[in-house]
Amino acid sequence: MSGLRPGAAPRPLGRTQLRAFPLAYGCWRFAGASLREARAKIDAALGLGVTLFDHADIYGGDGAAERLFGDALAEAPGLRDRMLIASKGGIVPGVPYDSSPAHVRAACEASLRRLRVEVIDLYQLHRPDWLMDPEPLAAELDALHRDGKIRAVGVSNFRPSQVDALQRFLPCPIATQQPELSPWVLDPLRDGVLDQCLREHITPLAWSPLAGGRLGLGADAARREPHGARLAELIELLDSFATRQGVSRTAVVLAFLLVHPAGIIPILGTQRVERIADAADAFKVELTRADWYAIVSTSLGERLP
Repeated sequence: MSGLRPGAAPRPLGRTQLRAFPLAYGCWRFAGASLREARAKIDAALGLGVTLFDHADIYGGDGAAERLFGDALAEAPGLRDRMLIASKGGIVPGVPYDSSPAHVRAACEASLRRLRVEVIDLYQLHRPDWLMDPEPLAAELDALHRDGKIRAVGVSNFRPSQVDALQRFLPCPIATQQPELSPWVLDPLRDGVLDQCLREHITPLAWSPLAGGRLGLGADAARREPHGARLAELIELLDSFATRQGVSRTAVVLAFLLVHPAGIIPILGTQRVERIADAADAFKVELTRADWYAIVSTSLGERLP
């Protein structure tokens, strides 16, 4: 029986015509670097093959990450033609959420100015707003699309029912869903998120694929974390697969996500240039079904029925 091995071919963003490399680069810790350092990270990601760069208006505080990225694009305008830019809006510190039509338009237009681009390829609602009225919000997103300010609409951290409510009124298909997903955080496998992605051809963009750095810990350090014994056991299992195939633990983690049939695109969050390049080893990894389910079972701390 053949194993599970991720392919490096571009993946569709939902039902749109947009295609992205199977790994994306996340800019949530992008701010605070010099312009030279920012360019080095962008160039490293492009060198790996990355095309999708993920932003949000709150990254870095007060749009700082978008602003720095925009400075890099202004310095080298040709970079824009080599990438897809995603951004998110709807989180307002102190509120905490606002997905009203007026706020979403203002947030999108502010992101366009900071990024110094004419169109955002993928604009996503960052968190569910329990005061969201899906019909007027959908109308505003459609207007942004018709105005040429965004090419596609996505959501982040939405429950399937919230996706359904928005899609009911939105003329264009929701292209992406951005859940937290890693070998340590497996909720989307069991809460209907990935099932809906498969059914509706929505592309999952996995944030924090290394579980906020927890999957980068040594086993001893992992034991000091919440549920540390289970986390350490998972790390040791991932390391056994990595050693067997001559790759890093990170490569195994990314491959675990990449082989899922929903077409998951993990978002790399590292700020170290060398680790961006190392992510390419994910495409060398081959997992059996038994390996994949062993990761799941070890993460959950229970035998699967």
